[in-house]
Amino acid sequence: MPNIITKRPLNPTVTLMELDCPEIARKAQPGQFVMVRPDERGERIPLTIADYDPVRGTVTIMYQRVGVTTQKLDLLQAGEDVLDVVGPLGNPTEVEGATRAMVIGGGVGSAIAYPQAKGLHAAGVPVDVIIGFRTKELVFLEGSFRRCCDNLYITTDDGTYGEQGFVSNKLSELLADGQRYDLVVAIGPVPMMRSVAQVTQPYGIRTLVSLNPLMVDGTGMCGCCRVRVGGQTKFACVDGPDFDGHQVDYDELTIRNSVYRDQENQAKQAHACNLQALADQARKGGEQVCRT
Repeated sequence: MPNIITKRPLNPTVTLMELDCPEIARKAQPGQFVMVRPDERGERIPLTIADYDPVRGTVTIMYQRVGVTTQKLDLLQAGEDVLDVVGPLGNPTEVEGATRAMVIGGGVGSAIAYPQAKGLHAAGVPVDVIIGFRTKELVFLEGSFRRCCDNLYITTDDGTYGEQGFVSNKLSELLADGQRYDLVVAIGPVPMMRSVAQVTQPYGIRTLVSLNPLMVDGTGMCGCCRVRVGGQTKFACVDGPDFDGHQVDYDELTIRNSVYRDQENQAKQAHACNLQALADQARKGGEQVCRT
């Protein structure tokens, strides 16, 4: 079982976890992901490989604590084991031929954008980066991005840090000012990726978006992660996760991503009750006070 080497918060909702996964670290490439299961009763969740070190044999993941499984994962501490980590899965990002790139991350998508920028920079491609967050408190990886790009632009919705506005607004401004890119990689919420693709389309800029739809096994067996791209059905786990941003059916993707929202909220509430029950039992000397 993979051991947790380090764990630290990046902001109030996002955590970085470095895992001992030598076999995965030796094969990983930017854009790929792993399927993680924290315990025997947990579901499998796809998490992008945010960084990897083949010499040390480590793989870094970053996750936002939003659902039951990420909350369970966050209960584990450095020195403990994750039940299983499978990967690397998916296809590496295809950046061949790029002469100047823009990498864009929105919110927690910035964690996924980081290995893309780092990989392009390591390949000698000039890279600019835009990362956007709701507010200053949520900004993370600023220093890491600055070390692997030529220009870093930070936006916040409320203007508390960097420039006020959305990442798509900043991209539009740069293109209008004459900046030219032959590759844009956008990773984040569906509306953000859609907006970026709408900005780049009139310029004919190759635009890749990384999709993270519902996924069960990550190997193409379940078919849950299907998306429609260019009028054809694709599977994010084996055909992606990167796709042509100008060809993705964002309306269908949005609907599919919200199918189990009610069940997810119910599971979170039940999990919260279980945690409270355990806390109450510990406080009251083991007396059982709640059942769910």
